[in-house]
Amino acid sequence: MLVAGHYYTLKVNRISDYGLYLADEDGNEVLLPNRYVSVDYKPGISLEVFVYHDSEDRLVATTERPLATVGQTACLKVVDKTVHGAFLDWGLPAKDLFLPNRNQSSRLDIGKKYPVYLYTDNITGRVVATTYLKGFINNVELTVSPREEVDILIATETPIGFRVVINDRHWGMIYRNQIFQPVAVGDRMKAYIVRITDDNRVDLALQGQGYDEVKKSAERLLEILRKNGNALPVNDDSKPEKIRQLTQMSKKTFKRSAGYLMKQGKIAMDGQQIRLTESD
Repeated sequence: MLVAGHYYTLKVNRISDYGLYLADEDGNEVLLPNRYVSVDYKPGISLEVFVYHDSEDRLVATTERPLATVGQTACLKVVDKTVHGAFLDWGLPAKDLFLPNRNQSSRLDIGKKYPVYLYTDNITGRVVATTYLKGFINNVELTVSPREEVDILIATETPIGFRVVINDRHWGMIYRNQIFQPVAVGDRMKAYIVRITDDNRVDLALQGQGYDEVKKSAERLLEILRKNGNALPVNDDSKPEKIRQLTQMSKKTFKRSAGYLMKQGKIAMDGQQIRLTESD
């Protein structure tokens, strides 16, 4: 059975005037409309497609990729509103995502982005969105551990930092004084679990810890130096704000990275600057 809101790898089964009919191993078919069909698509070949309901409530396939699928969170823009609900741009030009009135926790404005969770409606079988994230995102039983690399969605901004969704399952916080690169609501990125409290609050950082992360940040520092004439006007005594502006690193990470590179003979500190050595 093919269900809306998921990716499938299906074989081209037959050709019609309206497009190609794709089928799974059990013979379940779905139409891939002509606008997504290439001359290279021949009967028997396999295609990865996304399945959803079109504007006439028919199950169809597309080779385009939405911004989020069932079971995921995303910050999506409101493009229209009706008496029944709002419509969100989820990356499929042929069909906007429906956000019913009952799933709206606050007033929504056209043109603004809001964090939502996507799920399959039990009655209609359609993919819908909700802004009531607490029904799907919680920290009751955590599936992450300290120092683990995770995927995050920047959900909301607070006075102390950003609240994030971890792996589409849990809540976390990145504090403002731990952010050393541009961050905005709606961004997806990698992060690292720093601490889990006794009451299951999760603190994260955008930079990892340990020797492996030192090597990664050292490589980033080398790349920044190469892009800036092989030198930067900072050293161990520079103010944290200046280091952050030029390298997008904390002073601690910068010093550890610079120390690592100096031991390898790849950089040197001269006065108020660091520079690449001739041997690099």
